[in-house]
Formats: sequence, C-alpha cells, structure tokens
Amino acid sequence: MEKKDRGRTVIALVPVVLLVGLLALDISIFGSDAILGASQVSLLIASGVCVWLSMWLYKTPWSAFEEAIRSNVGDVTNAIVILLLIGALSGAWTVSGIVPTFIYFGLKIISPKLFLLSACIICALVSLMVGSSWTTIATIGVALMGIGKAEGFSDGLIAGAIISGAYFGDKISPLSDTTVMASSINRVPLFSHIRYMAVTTVPSITIALVIFLILGLSHDGAPAEQIGLYSRALSETFRLSPWLMIVPLVTAVLIARKRPALIVLAISTLLASLSAIIFQPELVLGIGEKVVQGSRAKMFFAGTLESVYNSVTLSTGHPEVDALVSTRGMLGMLNTIYLIICGMCFGGCMRASGMLYQLSRLILPLTRSRFGLVGSTVLTGTAFNGLVSDQYLSIILTSDIFRDTYDKEGYERRLLSRSVEDSATVTSPLFPWSSCGMTQSTILHVPTVAYLPYCFFNWISPLMSITIAALGYRIFRKKP
Repeated sequence: MEKKDRGRTVIALVPVVLLVGLLALDISIFGSDAILGASQVSLLIASGVCVWLSMWLYKTPWSAFEEAIRSNVGDVTNAIVILLLIGALSGAWTVSGIVPTFIYFGLKIISPKLFLLSACIICALVSLMVGSSWTTIATIGVALMGIGKAEGFSDGLIAGAIISGAYFGDKISPLSDTTVMASSINRVPLFSHIRYMAVTTVPSITIALVIFLILGLSHDGAPAEQIGLYSRALSETFRLSPWLMIVPLVTAVLIARKRPALIVLAISTLLASLSAIIFQPELVLGIGEKVVQGSRAKMFFAGTLESVYNSVTLSTGHPEVDALVSTRGMLGMLNTIYLIICGMCFGGCMRASGMLYQLSRLILPLTRSRFGLVGSTVLTGTAFNGLVSDQYLSIILTSDIFRDTYDKEGYERRLLSRSVEDSATVTSPLFPWSSCGMTQSTILHVPTVAYLPYCFFNWISPLMSITIAALGYRIFRKKP
C-alpha cells in the first residue's frame, strides 16, 4: 500500500474509531437504554466528522453526501413499513391469544431430562412468533431460568439454552427487525432471505439441540412449580383455543406461496385483530375502556387499535406473566427505525466520502475466493459486534463494506445477507460490553462469560456459514 493510500486509510479510520468510542461511552452510561437515543446521536456525530474531514481534505461536495444519504435511507423505506407492521402484528397476536396459546402448550412438554432441549425449543418457538430475542429472554427466559435452577442445572448452561433458542427465532423469524434489516438494506426479498438462511440455520440449531439433549439426559430433577403458575395464569386470562391456530396456519401458507411480506403481515394482523374480538372480547373491551367511554362498538374499535399501535400491558395477577404478554405495538418499533435511519446516514456519509472504500481495501485481498469472501464477511460482522457494541450497526456496516464486492464477483445478494446474519445477529450476545451482552446478562442474572461457552447455536452458526461456503453448497452466481 502506497504512502498516500495509508494516509487515506488512517483518515478513514477516524470516524469509525470515534463512533466506537462514543458507543462504548453510551453503553457504559445508559446500558441497554442507549438504543433509545444515545446511539443514534453518536451515529450523527460520527457522520458529521466524516463529512467535515472529507469536505476539508478532499473537497467532496455536500451534494454528494445528500445524494448518498437520500439513497441509503430510500433503500430502507420498505423495511420501515415492515417494521411498523411487525409491531402491529406482535400486539395483535398477543392480545388475540395466539402467542399465549403457543406458550401454554409449549410449557406442557417440559420434563426434567428434556429440560435443556425443551428450553431451547420453547424459546425458539416464542422468538419465532414474536420476532424478538430480547422479549423472549426477558419473559419466558426468566421463567425457564427459575425452572432450570430448581432442576439443578448450572446458570450458564440454562442461559446458553435460552439464548440459543431465542437467537434462532430472532434470526429466522419474518417478524424480526434484524432479519428485515439484513434483507432490506441488501435488497433481498424477505422470505427469499429467510429460506436461504435455512441452509445454514437449520443444521446449526439441530447440532445445538443434539448437544442440549445429550447434556440433559444425564441429569435428573423434579418438575418446577413455575410451569403450573404460567399455565394457570395464561388459561385464566385468555381463551386458549386450537381455532386460534388458523391465523398462524394462514400466515404460513401465504409465506409458502411467496406472497410479499407487506401483504402477509397486513393480512395476518387483520385476522389476528378479528380473532381478538371473537376470542378475547373482555380483554379488548378492557383496553378500549382505558381510552374512550361510550358504546361497546366504540370501545371495541379503540381496544383493537390500541393493541395494534400502542404498548399494552395485560394483568394476569402475576408480574412475570404480565411481562410475558405485554406488547409494544407499532410505537415500540420507533427506536429501531430511528437507529436504522441514523445508521444509514453514517453509511451514506462513509460511502460518499470514499472512506468506506478505503476500509474495504484492507479486507479485499482476502475476498478473492468464495471461502475468503464469506469468511471475511462473517469475521467482519462478528468483529463489528465487538467494536461498535450493537448488532444493528454491525449489520449495516458489514453490508456496506461488502456489498460492492459481492456484486463485482457476481454472487447473489442473498449470500451477503445470509453471511451478515450468520455473524452480526447471532454473535451479538457473546460480547460482555455490547448492548445485547449487557442486556441478556442483566435480565438472566448470569455473567456473559458464564453463559458464553454454552451458546452453542451462536457459536455454530458463523462456523456453519463458513463451512457451507467452503463446500459451495447452494451458492450461486447471478445470471448475466
């Protein structure tokens, strides 16, 4: 590398190093609440420094930054609408009793020798339904920690099973914001992205489940009473009916028929809202009464809208179960949308200034083969989790760095989006100083270093991505 290029590379590192420092400070001060605004402001500050350096040193016109930001933000408009619908769907599925029904019957399968296997499966199913590892871990994960402790399992092993399952659902659920983000910013259809991820994700979770099964079979214990408490609270609060499974079934059929994500989410939300009125009329009326007084029709209407767009907390008589069935609605997605927009601004500024290109040149020598390209993507996504302490930023930055290389080499964009998720999404809770690591450690009261060795899915997934690349299985180049 020539002296001039080395100088440009050092300058390109300035906004990144500044961002890393600011985010580390945000995490140390605000903890997991950094996503509520501090991280976004740090992104804008780093973007400003990037613009200033480029305009001062390289005379880059302001219009170039405007166009890059406009283009980047424009690329995620579809993702923003999908995220809003995901929030609506999450609220409607919970209030209607669909998610509680899944949880209720999922809890029934827990047995002492199969506890670790069951804990991983239950968290995977719940996370798949709600699209959020954080929500899953903060609710059913907390209950499973109590059950596991009563069974005599170590804290780290229990947490590893919970986190493995939760991040499987977070990674592959069409309701997950990380899944939507990884597919949208790389312009890959959502369900095409999910189906392609199954190539690496299904073998990874299968191996993890086998390990948890083997570890659990050698352990004895007594059933925990928390299972009965959760089951009773859910059955007393909701009308749990097999008929509610029609909505997930219709949703699955629409997904299988490759209908657009916006249409699938909208239809599923509508059906769930109708199911809430039919199966949970008292709950819907109770929500509506807090908003408006008047006729039942008016309260039904208000309660339905509230469950879709607003945060709703239902009272079951047990705080642990209340947390499980609370919803965020569309409003709960605004912080993520805020972060995405600011992240795209930073990525646009880095691209327009040429700094992103300078940083990518450090990695390009390793990307001349299929194995090297995917391996570099996975390692970069993992490294960014440690550097910027946030999985959303890791997804955005890794995608920005490698997108042009994948295009130049003729690989499909879904290979990039999958490689990014195989690394940036699942390795985020493995760093003690990251937002995910701090959050999961705090919620479960287990140090990150204690559960880290047992997050088998989170370890296997990036390794599986590299292995599949080495084998060349289902990796295609774009047609001319």
